[in-house]
Amino acid sequence: MDSLTQIVLGASVAEATLGKKIGNKAILYGAIAGTIPDLDIILKFFVDDLSATEMHRGFSHSLLFPFIIAPILGLFLKKIHQKLSNVSYLDWTKLFFFSIITHPILDAQTTWGTQLFWPLNYRIATDNIFIIDPLYTIPFLIFLIICSFQKNTSKKRKFYNNLGLIISSSYLVLTFVSKGIGLYNIQSALEKENIEYINLNTKPTFFNSILWAGQIETKDSYIFTYYSLFDKSNVVFSKAFTKNHQILNPIIENKKIKQLINISNGNYIIEKKDQKIIFWNLKLGQGGFSKNASPLISSYEITQNNNEILVSPGKSFRENRNYKEEFNEFLYRLRGI
Repeated sequence: MDSLTQIVLGASVAEATLGKKIGNKAILYGAIAGTIPDLDIILKFFVDDLSATEMHRGFSHSLLFPFIIAPILGLFLKKIHQKLSNVSYLDWTKLFFFSIITHPILDAQTTWGTQLFWPLNYRIATDNIFIIDPLYTIPFLIFLIICSFQKNTSKKRKFYNNLGLIISSSYLVLTFVSKGIGLYNIQSALEKENIEYINLNTKPTFFNSILWAGQIETKDSYIFTYYSLFDKSNVVFSKAFTKNHQILNPIIENKKIKQLINISNGNYIIEKKDQKIIFWNLKLGQGGFSKNASPLISSYEITQNNNEILVSPGKSFRENRNYKEEFNEFLYRLRGI
């Protein structure tokens, strides 16, 4: 999720853990703790870009990480705030533990996924919430702000913070329900049209849990669709985009190629242009919201120099984008067809 959301979540969890004893200090330290796992971005200063991308949301986003870092931070805060005799080392440790562990659990619900069970190289990605969702964050933030203006021992303080946690958690449950509805309707349409497929995944579109993007993997290709909870017409599928995975066979054991496949969660399309191989990463979804929308929006270029495999960033979805037109398409599709 975005940094603001993780700050709010960490602050609210810390408030629920220790707010009664230390007041707004809990909110402050929880906000800081909520951002700690994302410090893994510093990896880009020590490894190549491809490795940094692959390692993002790894160890620092695992369930193991809070068990290691929380006792260290708890000891540090205990020494800083020795005058707070009513707050034990265990209290500080619990504050950091719960504020940090909720970060990867929430991130695991986004498209990129999280290596919760690191060192196992497997990403958990339930794809039920977009990386920025105002309906999740804004009510949460409002109640946290109201909470911060209440006295430590006030029942209202606990009430407002708990209300924010309840509303945000309830919304997350609703995103799973919404995703399930989208998944069911797309699956039903595939069966109706006798389309055989290997895998079907739905992911939320920008800032909402109403319009879902469907990605369907068949034996030799990918097809795509959108489903809005407001749809009244039949699900319409895109044309088939051929995988062409066999093009990579001669270099499939190369470390960089394995990294690309890992980054894409195994969902990719290959093209060959001149002496270059274009690796299209399908993780980010489609560009546009019509049935003719292209999934080819984020790529890497693979070239060979003697026996060395070179990988460089290719076309990005940020290039040559008409945001106004795309936003209008999004609103139109969101309202249902």
